[in-house]
Amino acid sequence: MMHFKIKNVVVLGSGVMGSGIACHLANVGLKVLMLDLLPPNLSPDEKDNSKLRNSVAQTALDKSIKSKPAPLYKKSYSSRISVGNFEDHFENINEADWIIEVVVERLDIKKMIFEKVEKYRKPGSLVSSNTSSIPIAFLAEGRSDDFKKHFCGTHFFNPPRYLRLLEIIPTKESSQKMIDFFMHFGDINLGKQTVLCKDTPAFIANRIGVMAGAKIFEITEKYDLSIEEVDAITGTIIGRPNTATYRLQDLVGLDTSDKVTKFVVENVKGDPFFEKVGKAAVPKFFTFLLENNFLGDKTGKGFYQKTKEKDKNGRTIINALDLKTLEYKPSVKPKIDLVKKAKGIDLMSKRIDFLISGTEKGKSVFKRIFHNDFRLHCTESP
Repeated sequence: MMHFKIKNVVVLGSGVMGSGIACHLANVGLKVLMLDLLPPNLSPDEKDNSKLRNSVAQTALDKSIKSKPAPLYKKSYSSRISVGNFEDHFENINEADWIIEVVVERLDIKKMIFEKVEKYRKPGSLVSSNTSSIPIAFLAEGRSDDFKKHFCGTHFFNPPRYLRLLEIIPTKESSQKMIDFFMHFGDINLGKQTVLCKDTPAFIANRIGVMAGAKIFEITEKYDLSIEEVDAITGTIIGRPNTATYRLQDLVGLDTSDKVTKFVVENVKGDPFFEKVGKAAVPKFFTFLLENNFLGDKTGKGFYQKTKEKDKNGRTIINALDLKTLEYKPSVKPKIDLVKKAKGIDLMSKRIDFLISGTEKGKSVFKRIFHNDFRLHCTESP
């Protein structure tokens, strides 16, 4: 179990997940180097400005540190994180015990990154991907035996400090000692619930998440629900996080959600549910958000929009997308009598039974959420 030791980590990619993972690794005392692209369109006078050349990663880190909920136990832990760029500092990965890739969810880009990792990493160093959906074996194609032996998936969930799940995904070539190490390290050192996954598209959580998202889109349109109503009935009331459905989409990023969904639909074969998803029309409201680059928290606007305005009680006004008009208006907390009654039932099994049994108005929505179409029909279990 102690065959490997991790002190220095390189995080490749500084987006929402990359910077969040970097912060959580710093939380547990690790030294982290976070790298990203050079800023675009550097002028000749700026090409020797190291601060500017590292600005993509630095800006992302600064934004992450200021975000809520706080990604660091203490802000002073940010001193454990340094930043750089792929062009000037990539060779520094030869000092890393663990290199974790967190770049855009595209197979071609990730494979290019790993080709470069292979060039500079020290033999025996651990390499992993935080991919949301791409099978790890695809990413390992063309790499050396030493790389494949020390390579696996380590899929964190957003926000990395707070969500306990950590999926560990080996390939056939992955060292069993390394997998045992990550299962233990994730549990004891990172404070996660580590889950060993098969190397199938989207693994476990996102495989179910794609299915859930498609089903909720269908229910939203079928019952003419607002996004606030959907979030009220698909959050803690049914044992899920309070981000529920549409707030979760904003947190994850609509572009990421779209890429993961498309990848799963295109790569999962023999599953009637995903075949149906592939043939279904993408909701107009989702297309609208993607086309306008309203991608959620990362762009400041998605299904919800946090404004700088205050209401009469001094609280920040949050706008919500009207799915019919595709315009934003102040979010209104829905008053749903059925939800109010269900909250009074502490035992979740009895609460769910209450929500789906009987003919009371609104129960048909919950029946659809837990309908048997909502099950995975996988020929191979994830």
